[in-house]
Amino acid sequence: MWLPELTSPALTLLLAGGLGYLLGSIPFGIVIARAFGLGDLRQIGSGNIGATNVLRTGNKLAALLTLICDSGKGAAAVLIARALADADAVQLAGFAAFLGHCFPVWLGFRGGKGVATYLGTLLALFFPVGLAACATWAFTALVFRISSLSALVAAAAVPVWLWAFDRPGMIVLAIALAVLIYIRHAPNIQRLLAGEEPRIGKK
Repeated sequence: MWLPELTSPALTLLLAGGLGYLLGSIPFGIVIARAFGLGDLRQIGSGNIGATNVLRTGNKLAALLTLICDSGKGAAAVLIARALADADAVQLAGFAAFLGHCFPVWLGFRGGKGVATYLGTLLALFFPVGLAACATWAFTALVFRISSLSALVAAAAVPVWLWAFDRPGMIVLAIALAVLIYIRHAPNIQRLLAGEEPRIGKK
């Protein structure tokens, strides 16, 4: 079965989804960039609110903090839901946190691309697969030095990792998140095909 058994009441699912979305929609990149005096992150580089764009400012500490916080909000949504509800609500909370990061109501539904939140969610859902996804991202980044390509490869690999680790109940969630990541990275994919995608660390 590629989905968890639906056992939670509708109200529990609604609360899990709402909590996940609210956590995911916190724009840590914007908050941290302003705290470091870097300006409005939406007016810098690609305009994205994630850690990769923070890194383009040259401030590695701010980028690291953004990465940790964006990952942490996905993990927090999953862990809180797990403490209070069943697996179906837990997966919904993680999915909603991802949606919150990509489409935050506070920013007119114009958010980030969700990679850090995605990885944090995976780490909290099932640590070995989350770790494998992070390793896939890191290896691809080390070889090609392109953040977007690393994210695309990692997202595509996660369903395979889940199958290898005998966690089929998360595969539908992983595929749904991977599809959204590819959609969010459509401009990056075009630049990759044209050989114009910037490399990691480029301002």
